[in-house]
Amino acid sequence: MTDLLHGRRIGLLTASASRLGGGVFEAVVVQADMIRAAGGEPVIIALDDAHTAEDAHRFAPSSVLSSKVVGVPQIGFAPGLVQQLLDAELDCLHLHGIWMYPSRAGAVWARKTGRPYLISPHGMLDPWITARGRWKKALARAGYERDSWRTASVLHALTEREAKDIAREAGRADSLVIPNAGPDCSGQPLVPREPRVLFISRIHPKKNLSPLLAAWGDLAAAGALPPGAVLTIAGWGDPGDVAAFEAELAQAPDSIRFIGPCFGAAKAEELARARFLILPSLSEGLPMTILEAWAAGAPTLMTTECNLPEGFAAGAAMDCGMTRETIRDALAHALTMPDTEWLDMAGAAQTLAAEVFSAPRIAARWAEAYAELITAASETGSGGNSR
Repeated sequence: MTDLLHGRRIGLLTASASRLGGGVFEAVVVQADMIRAAGGEPVIIALDDAHTAEDAHRFAPSSVLSSKVVGVPQIGFAPGLVQQLLDAELDCLHLHGIWMYPSRAGAVWARKTGRPYLISPHGMLDPWITARGRWKKALARAGYERDSWRTASVLHALTEREAKDIAREAGRADSLVIPNAGPDCSGQPLVPREPRVLFISRIHPKKNLSPLLAAWGDLAAAGALPPGAVLTIAGWGDPGDVAAFEAELAQAPDSIRFIGPCFGAAKAEELARARFLILPSLSEGLPMTILEAWAAGAPTLMTTECNLPEGFAAGAAMDCGMTRETIRDALAHALTMPDTEWLDMAGAAQTLAAEVFSAPRIAARWAEAYAELITAASETGSGGNSR
């Protein structure tokens, strides 16, 4: 790996450096690894939450700098955050996620230092997201988001589709398009797996779990599930969303099991046992859980809103649609698929993970992007550390 970032301190700013951040948290963990691989030093800075200390080991050997939130948690106002950023002596700051106070803090840091400031919205400018909580987002736009978007050196899009969302919302057509990087592949599946389908993500309306439960229930009622078929749902979320989901689950067949939050070795084990991962989402950025599944040799049932058309093109994924009927048909087809066909899909999934979404390949692109931004700022006489 190149040493393009040798001696450079890259700040990774996010609202949550813990499991509460969901896929954004996982993406930041991988981003820190990629910065280290390029010779740089990642500096993780986040709002303090209930799991920040518990999950800090995920960034080792880097430490996590957390800032206490005052007032409404959904806004995330942290009065000490700007000074914490300034004291960190960063060469570049990369914000992951928007719609909270870190956007304001990042823009203030950028103006005070003149150093590069990048923003990764992580799908948070998707029309499904922007249509929810309109008045809150209108206040955020007026209060700090538009200023943050204007101040940024560049906005980062995970896909060309997200670049269009950024252009529509932020008025900027100069997005840097780099996908998420997946984990290293595990051993290639040599024998077919049991009929286990896995959902692992946040429990949230956009994940579209109600039609999934109904579709599985239809197959169970019709006796159309193969012997031993199990749908495992692993997830976490706001108490209200989890309570609503559990109320629906109470009416579901026994072949659906809810195991709650699932991380680390337990998550790896579930992925390694899954015949398919399913994600019938209404909105996504570029879901890390699908990249993790592909690396583990699990093909996916997903919607086009997962923004991974490469999976369909390569034969690593099938479109499950968003309705009870389309999800039911996709599950029926997947669970009766010949073993040889499934092994081909599993191989295609791991090929995608090892090539298109490999961490070394994506890390090299990020190293070049960070280095170019830091160099450009230094040449204007405003950027770069003088340590």
